This record gives sequence, structure tokens and C-alpha cells, in this order.
Amino acid sequence: MATFLYRLGRLAFRRRWFVALIWVAVLGAVGFGAATAPAAPDASNSMPGIESQKAFDLMEQRFPGAKADGASARVVFVAPDGQKVTASENKAAIEKFVSEAADGSQVASAVSPFQAKAVSKDASTAYATVTYKVKADDLTDASKNSLKDAIKQAQGSDLTVEVGGTALATQPAAGGSAEAIGIAIAALVLVITFGSLAAAGLPLLTAIIGVGVSMASIMALASALGLSSTTGTLASMLGLACGIDYAVFIVSRYREERAKGHAPQEAAGLAAGTAGSAVVFAGLTVVIALAGLSVVGVPMLTKMGLAAAGAVAVGVVIALTLVPALLGFWPNAVLARRARKSGEIKEAGEHNGGTRWARFVLRRPVPVLIASVVGLGALAVPVMDLQLGMSGDEAKSTSTTERRAYDDLAKGFGPGFNGPLTIVVDAKGADDAKAAVATIEKKIGDTEGIVSVSAARFNQGGDTAVFSAVSAEAPTSEKTKDLVQTIRDDRPATEASTGAEFEVTGTTALNIDVAQKMQDALIPYLIVVVSLAILLLMIVFRSILVPIKAAVGFLLSVLAALGSVVAVFQWGWGADLLGVESTGPIMSMMPIFLVGIVFGLAMDYEVFLVARMREAYVHGDRPGQAIVTGFRYSARVVVAAALIMMAVFSGFIGAGESMIKMIGFGLAIAVLFDAFVVRMALVPAVLALLGKAAWWMPRWLDRILPKVDVEGEALSHQPSTTPAQPDPADLESARV
Repeated sequence: MATFLYRLGRLAFRRRWFVALIWVAVLGAVGFGAATAPAAPDASNSMPGIESQKAFDLMEQRFPGAKADGASARVVFVAPDGQKVTASENKAAIEKFVSEAADGSQVASAVSPFQAKAVSKDASTAYATVTYKVKADDLTDASKNSLKDAIKQAQGSDLTVEVGGTALATQPAAGGSAEAIGIAIAALVLVITFGSLAAAGLPLLTAIIGVGVSMASIMALASALGLSSTTGTLASMLGLACGIDYAVFIVSRYREERAKGHAPQEAAGLAAGTAGSAVVFAGLTVVIALAGLSVVGVPMLTKMGLAAAGAVAVGVVIALTLVPALLGFWPNAVLARRARKSGEIKEAGEHNGGTRWARFVLRRPVPVLIASVVGLGALAVPVMDLQLGMSGDEAKSTSTTERRAYDDLAKGFGPGFNGPLTIVVDAKGADDAKAAVATIEKKIGDTEGIVSVSAARFNQGGDTAVFSAVSAEAPTSEKTKDLVQTIRDDRPATEASTGAEFEVTGTTALNIDVAQKMQDALIPYLIVVVSLAILLLMIVFRSILVPIKAAVGFLLSVLAALGSVVAVFQWGWGADLLGVESTGPIMSMMPIFLVGIVFGLAMDYEVFLVARMREAYVHGDRPGQAIVTGFRYSARVVVAAALIMMAVFSGFIGAGESMIKMIGFGLAIAVLFDAFVVRMALVPAVLALLGKAAWWMPRWLDRILPKVDVEGEALSHQPSTTPAQPDPADLESARV
């Protein structure tokens, strides 16, 4: 492995124009493919294997032509204090709105609250529902403006008018200016770390090229592979993150080899052979984590994971080819400013911050280990109260009309009104379909916790009916979850007596089912990913205990991060500092996302840091000295890489959407825990206590596992590594 990558690095350096042109051609080809490819299909939220999805599929089958996913707007009217919406002036204003809202080519229906009995008991609140023939993404500006104009006219009366639903919903956005600040901080960290604008800009440039190739490829293949427009979200984020990291480690090792006296081309080859080997295996661990998302059994997650894995793979290839090629164009520009001016390149100091910290841990391994484990364990405690779900308009800022509409409906009709349960009755097997549906309707209406049920609506065949049931509690309440379970538990007796079958669906039930599916999939996902990663790390480090230690450290950091998310977004600790206006359940996919993404980044840091320790140990250092050597050369770069990731992820905390805030906070704090507590404290403490045992492996296992030479031991026998005999290409590039 090391020898092959060494030759690849030298070749890319020497044939830099050819390599650069190849990547330009690749970028142009996939860009052309993306520009000419059919539009990406709409995102599919299908969740196979859950009851809510089965009921939804049955509705589409038995009610043909019904657009269950069409856009809708629920316009809420609240009368001034002391008045009622049924007063003549208020009623006239509402009726006028309904009439104007119904006038549009894409409008399917606009129902008056007075016809649909959508008026609260005290007559203080009413709502009108406008449904469309197309999805929200397909609504024309004319349709949206028509609805906005009708709302604006209604707001001219004394009524308070707010609008919810999907038709005019604001789309989640990233952190905007905060995200830009995060990227700027990342660039500043690179400049400080390398002391060179070129060294800072090169990783950013190659990472952006990698993301461009990946995203264009996804767009070009979207129609053929059924990828949605949202599939590339995770790919772009991780492609950028890993692309920067991998380029940073190659450039850092190149500068180190230059400091040892090697000519530019030789240094590029050695960087690719040593740091490049670590890049390959770090990338493989990320790919394993992302491809492992297919274990969850959700098509959307599987496609997102595979697309992101492809983006990471592109980042690895670019780091091994384009980075050495660009170093060939500017071999001295990436050196520190002082080195460029004086012509004297110095190695990392014997007593830099990394070596001082490593020696501190070596002197006190037990206290450092205990403090790390206890600290992370304490932060992980809130995970025991983890509640999964999907927040809706109630989690949005009160400055949005959707949140105000949600609050007005909850106040006027009860907290459960915003998330009614939909009951789908299949009465094909019943002797009397209408009687069977009536019995089921009464049984569910009598269930404790149900405040009302709507009249059943039958399909044309008369064998299927749909009605809604409103819970007394909010959609995200644990009591609503228990209520859904109670209805399902009581179902066998009801079905036996009526001969009809029924299922519970709707947004609330769907969120409950998805949360349960994610929770059930988490442990199998962890087992698959961690097991494969342990095997891969055993091949890299030729050790039993080092991979196990890496996996345990990762679990500690991800649990601590998830516990912090629960404490802030579910319990509300420090929520005001992050601009979180309401607390609630944790997004169903958050644990899976956190595990997959953080696992990949954690293994990056593990491979880069411990690979240098292993390299030093293989080349003759004592176990303790190998730890110091590893920190001497890698600590500064690992810290820089972690700070870059934290800065980028923290940008998402500035978003207006609670969900995006949660993702940004979770990823940023997970990187903080893993890089600075686990990799910088727990890892050296454990290795110090293990001593030589850390690098032990049974002989029979050592014979079975393939040997890959990540440490670059074979390179020490390469005659070309002698700096006294540089080749002509080295001399030419050194003058650049």
C-alpha cells in the first residue's frame, strides 16, 4: 500500500499538468451531464415496514385520484377579544377570503369553516382549508401570490389571520451569515496552522473541486438511479469536511518531509505513501459508516448514505492525486512564510504543544483516563430520557406565521388538533361495511384520551372508510404515543367482532412509527458499523486492543454528544443561548445521523493520530516515546482539523429551524468531545497504561489479516529517499 501510494504521489507530482487536466475534464464531463440530465424526482418519504405507511398505501389504492401529497394551506382566523368569528362582519370577511382563494387553476378546493364546522366551541377561532392539485414545490408564483393577496385582504379586517400548511411554508435553510462565518473561521485556522495562504487555500480548493464532482455526478445520475434533490445534502457536507481533512494531512506530511531535507517530488511521494495510507483507511471507515445506513431499511437514508460515501471516496482520490499535482505547481508556496524567506525549513520542535501534552498524560494516565470517562459518562446520562419524534410548526420561531397559526389552533380547538390521527378502515371482509365502520368509529371515540372523531368518508366502492380522531394531548406528547399504542393493542378484539380491519396513520402516527423504526435500527447499525471498523483498524494497526479502544472511545463521545442534545433541545438547558424557542422530542434520524457522521470523523482522527504512533513504534521507539512522537507530528494538525469541522458545523446553529440547529449543535459538540477528550486525552492515557500490549496481536491472526504497511516501513528501504541524490524533476520544481 505505502509503496504503491508513494509511486502514485511521485507520478502525480511529475505529471502535474496531465493530472490537473484529467480532473478538469472529469469536472467538465459530470457538469455537462448534470446540466443535460432530467430533473431530479421529488424526495420520497416512503417508510416501508411500518403501519402508517401501509395505511397510506391503502388509501392511495382505494381512493384513486386523491392527491394525499398535494399542497395545502390552513388559514386561521381569530376574532378580537370579546368578539366571535360568527359575527356578521367577521363572517363576511372569511367568506370573501374563501371565495378569492378558490379562484385559481391549481386550486382543488377551498372550504369555508362554516360549511366544514371548523369553528371552535367559543366561536373565537375558525380555519379555512385550501387544497391544491399539485405538490408544494410545483405551485406557481401566481398561485402563491393569489393566496397571499387573499390573506392580505382578510388581514385588513379586525380578524387576526395566520397561515399554516405546506403551500406557503418557509423552507429550512442553513445558517446563512453564521455559516459563512464558520467557513471563514475554518480558513483562519488553516492559515494559523500552516503559516501560509497557499497551504491554507489548497485543501479548501481541492475539497471544493471534490464536492463539485460529487454533486454534479449525483445530479447527472439522479433520474436514472431515483435520487432525489435532497440526496446530496449529506454528500456535500461530508465531502467538504473529509476533503479538507484529507488534503490537510497530505500537505502537513509534505511540509514535514521537506523539513527533513527531501526534495519536493520525493516529499510528495513520501507524503502520499505515509499520510496517504492513513487517508485511504480513514476514508474506508467513513464509507463503511455511511454505507451502513442501508441497515436501517429506509430507502431515503440508504440513498443519502451511498451518495455521501461516494463523495468521501472522491475526496480520497483527489487527496492522493490532485493534491500532489498542485504541490508540483507550487512546491514552496505551501511552506511557512519564514521558511520561504530564509530558505531554511525546520522540523516540528521537540518540545511543541503536542509533546508537552503527551508527556503530561504519560505522567498521569490514570487520573486523565478517569476524568475523561467520568466526564463523558455524566454528559451521556440524559440519553436515558431520549424521546424521538419529528417536530412540526410548534418548534418554529414565534416570528413565523406557521407557529402562530399552530398556537391559535391549539388554543381554540385543543392541543391535539394540530396532529389528528387518521383511521383507515378496510371493510372488505365485513358483512355490513357501514355498520362495521360505525362500530370502529364508536370504539375509538370512546377510548380514553380521544376528544372527538370526524364522520367517516367512504370510497366509491363502499368498502373502505377514513375518519380522523383528535387526541387530548399535543402531537409530540408521550401520552399521544401511548394513546396510539392503546388503540392498536385493542384492535384485535374490535376487528374480530366487526370483520373489518383498520390501521392508524396520519402525520402524528407516522412520526411515532418512524421514531420507533429508527430506535430499533440503531443497535443493529452500531453493531455492523463498529464490527467492520474494528476489523479494518486491526488490519491498519496490527493490534487487538487499539481498535477496541477506538470503538469504545467513539461510543463514549457519541453518547455524550447525544446526551447534550437531549439536555438542550428536549430539557431546555441553555436553549435560550442557542435561540431555541421551544423544546420537544429529538428528531427521529438524529441518533443515526450522529452515529454515522461522527463515527467517520472520529475514525479519521484515530487513524491519523495513532498511525503516527504506530509508525514510530515500528521504527524503534519505545511505547511511551511512540505516543510522544505521534503527538509531536500529528496533534497540531488533528486539532486544526477538529476546529475546522466545529467551525463549519457551528454555522448551522445560526439557522432559524430548530432541526438544523440540532444537527449543527450535535455534530459540533460531538467533534469537540471526540477530538479533544477522547483522541487527545483518553487515547494516550489508555495506550500509556497498555504499553507494549497495545500493539500485540496473536500470530495466527496476524498471518490471516492482509498486510498493508500503513506506517511506510517499506519506504525506508527505497533508495530514492536519500535526499543527497534528487532527480532532475526535483531540481526543476524546487526552482519554481
